[in-house]
Amino acid sequence: MTNANKLVRFGVSLDGQLLRRFDAFIGAEGYTNRSQAIAGLIRKEFVSDIFAKGGSVAGAVTMVYDHHKRKVVNKLLEIQHAHRGIIISAQHVHLDHDNCLEIVAVKGSAAKVKALADSLKSVKGVKHATLSVSGDGKQ
Repeated sequence: MTNANKLVRFGVSLDGQLLRRFDAFIGAEGYTNRSQAIAGLIRKEFVSDIFAKGGSVAGAVTMVYDHHKRKVVNKLLEIQHAHRGIIISAQHVHLDHDNCLEIVAVKGSAAKVKALADSLKSVKGVKHATLSVSGDGKQ
């Protein structure tokens, strides 16, 4: 087993067409080299695995909603207050006369974070909502 903090080199064999596609991906994503891209993809998979297994995650629920819809603001606040144990902060932005953007930063178990996101996106008047998760920094 290698030292966890030591940089380790290893070889990877890939089909030529797959490597060309990977190199195109690297350029499009702004990575400076293949090692960075591979490390990023590995970390992304680890976060997906943590989320799937119900581990602790940090992330954001991003929503766009029509604040003129009857009771939408009150319902969103009610849901957020019910989940205050995992909500770190919330930011509210007025996009135009009708639409608001709300970003809710979260940290907690994947199941609780997903339940919050599902509750928020199902509110009538929410036009679009996404959940973006990352590791909580402890992994």
